[in-house]
Amino acid sequence: MTASVTTNYRVGLLAWAALTVLQLVWHGWLFPAQTMPPALVLAITVVPLLLPLLAVRDVRRALLWVGILSLFYFCHGVSEAWSAPGERWLAWLEIGFTLTLIGVLGAGVKRRRSV
Repeated sequence: MTASVTTNYRVGLLAWAALTVLQLVWHGWLFPAQTMPPALVLAITVVPLLLPLLAVRDVRRALLWVGILSLFYFCHGVSEAWSAPGERWLAWLEIGFTLTLIGVLGAGVKRRRSV
């Protein structure tokens, strides 16, 4: 494994952890849901991010899973940035973490050499 691949994995794992912590802070502490039980909102937002831990022995596979899941969080971040001015900064963080995850996945793709 090259140093750049290892760095990409570390950045991806850090973005994954940051996205998970962001969900806990956002929906559990700063802006808990008013119309739904906070535990349900946390289950909907945090549990999917914990599922790739089942594949953590293969970091590449775990990051692929969380990268696919992060598309949902990207859409959520864009929606909140557009509609919730008080939560906009959290939405931008969410967008940034998801774009980092997707970027790490793109950087890790093996490309064929052109002849």
